[in-house]
Amino acid sequence: MKNECVLITGGTGSFGKTMLADLLRRGCGEVRVFSRDEEKQDMLRNTLRSSNVRFYVGDIRDRESVNRAMAGATRVFHAAALKQVPSCEFFPLEAVRTNILGSDNVIQSAVAAGVRSVVCLSTDKAVLPINAMGISKSMMEKVASAIARSIGSAAPTTVSIVRYGNVMYSRGSVIPLFINQIKDGKPVTLTEPAMTRFLMPLRDSVALVHHAFIHARQGDLFIRKAPASTIADLVTALAGLFGVPDHPVEQIGWRHGEKLYETLATAQELGRSEDMGDYYRIRLDDRDLNYKAYFTEGDGETAHHEDYHSHNTERLDIDGVKRLLMSLPEVRAEVEAWKGQAA
Repeated sequence: MKNECVLITGGTGSFGKTMLADLLRRGCGEVRVFSRDEEKQDMLRNTLRSSNVRFYVGDIRDRESVNRAMAGATRVFHAAALKQVPSCEFFPLEAVRTNILGSDNVIQSAVAAGVRSVVCLSTDKAVLPINAMGISKSMMEKVASAIARSIGSAAPTTVSIVRYGNVMYSRGSVIPLFINQIKDGKPVTLTEPAMTRFLMPLRDSVALVHHAFIHARQGDLFIRKAPASTIADLVTALAGLFGVPDHPVEQIGWRHGEKLYETLATAQELGRSEDMGDYYRIRLDDRDLNYKAYFTEGDGETAHHEDYHSHNTERLDIDGVKRLLMSLPEVRAEVEAWKGQAA
């Protein structure tokens, strides 16, 4: 990748920083970090001290600042977003401005600049959404698909989407929260024990983005298959790893906008999908407004599928959750430090 210039929007977030590190390991010629948080940029700049990284302060809500960072880029990984479900519930218009309008700015700027590939990061909460965050990310997907449909397969820019479940140990996720509560001797605050969530290490989510960069056709949506567990089993696994199997748990009830399980793909989407082993490729529905009436041109594939969600994917038992947790360097370091203190 020595001749590539990759722009990462939201480059100071958990996902963005992991993608940045991976690109540098691959020998990427230039990586541009675009975000609005100058403090996090300064910390990252002083940590990396790499001549291959350029930092751009700006906001995806501002098209001009996006254009400045976009000029000369060859690929774009769009990760900037408002991601917290409760905050988006209370401030839904902020989610609209960032996740929908801001994403439109990024994609349109990339198309205008002739960028070769734009990969937009989405979430399982965008499927059958019930909360403002999920609705805004679903609309982000619609915006990306509409642009891909309008520019067509012959355009120099390929627009694609990746959709993933919960990224383990990312900023704001429950695993760091649960670990801190266990270490501090506080009860683990559990919403609903029977809730299931997909579990994906950051390394798999980065691999998903690279898969899209390599394989995407215009408007493709890629999904990484992932196992899931109940929240109760996740807590039990963490307590066991820290040697406190009887650690107290406090059930606090459902938060704003939560679902019992998350869906990564609907039956209708799977009807136009390609199974690529670890991934699903969901092809763009490229019909225009002039297609035949639905009752004469229906979808015959949907009935042969069911939604792919965290209740019907591979369900990890407690030992399986432990193994997956211990494959994460951050969790392994926390457990080793805890055991060292105990010794």
